[in-house]
Amino acid sequence: MKRATQVTALAAVAALALAACGAAPEDDETTGGGDDTAGGNSDFSACMVSDAGGFDDQSFNQAGFEGLEQAKTELGITATEVESSADTDYAPNIDNLVQQGCNLVIGVGFLLEDPIQAAAEANPDTNFALIDSSFSDADFNPVEIDNAKPILFNTAEAAFLAGYLAAGMSETGTVATFGGIQIPSVAIFMDGFVDGVAKYNEDNGTEVKTLGWDKEAQTGSFTGDFENQANGQNLAQGFIDQGADIIMPVAGPVGLGAAAAAQSGGAKIIWVDSDGFLTTEYGDIIITSVMKQIGPAVFDTVSESVDGNFTNEPYVGTLENEGVGLAPFHDFEDQVPAELQDMLAQYQEQIIAGDLVVESTNTP
Repeated sequence: MKRATQVTALAAVAALALAACGAAPEDDETTGGGDDTAGGNSDFSACMVSDAGGFDDQSFNQAGFEGLEQAKTELGITATEVESSADTDYAPNIDNLVQQGCNLVIGVGFLLEDPIQAAAEANPDTNFALIDSSFSDADFNPVEIDNAKPILFNTAEAAFLAGYLAAGMSETGTVATFGGIQIPSVAIFMDGFVDGVAKYNEDNGTEVKTLGWDKEAQTGSFTGDFENQANGQNLAQGFIDQGADIIMPVAGPVGLGAAAAAQSGGAKIIWVDSDGFLTTEYGDIIITSVMKQIGPAVFDTVSESVDGNFTNEPYVGTLENEGVGLAPFHDFEDQVPAELQDMLAQYQEQIIAGDLVVESTNTP
């Protein structure tokens, strides 16, 4: 089995915006209204498997789950969710859902690539989707699977804006970012963030420093997991000790540890995947969030499948299609200078128009 070795909107910009391995528990299988208004699709079964972060990770698993819940409510489908607690749960959870007769099985996260791909190849009559990863062969060459759809996000574009914002808001001249595991869907955030800081320095003749990631070398700071909040707290504290006053953790629940360190250390956070102001208890220190619109992407994928229009064509969220973007500034709205907001708006427009390309080796 292959294993990866590289294991909404701004106010002035634009509005972009459960436990046990194996078979899903009885009360995790729910059906929408099933009436004519909801579409009467209770015979269609959409199923989802989380990664080890779980559906309450206040990040991308939770966002995927919300998209499935929306489909259940609005389309009247049957929805089943299975939460994984370890990597070894993924394949059994997926296989159990296939055996239950799910029409569409969605895996949440890069780490489910192997078991989703294996299940898709073994079960051609079932459709699959995978959030945050495409499919590849044993040599990591991309492959297409007729019944499997990648759901991807070019978060480098929105993270560029976040890096520019961080550089413009930093009072110490030092910002930082780190990841959970070094995989493309994590590193792409860090690539964009570093480029945004560099662009701010170029525009303003400043020397804001970024800790935690060397884009050119593709090396940096990672906790090695997406679960242990203490690892995130310790790593963030190290950045704070080096003078960083704004940190962007790209690590799911591990980022909550970084937020705890920031709260006690006088630093600020840029959250990722979902709007951290709304999904975490650290809204008072979250300047903004680099959001993936995972929920809408999941809903659209389920809707297409219900209508018989499932395709294996990858979905790629961008600033242009509003699949990625920055969350509102919330409590920091009055603290972000108007001129900085104007520059962010200009760069967003340039990226959408193709006049500014945020490059990353991790771009989907």
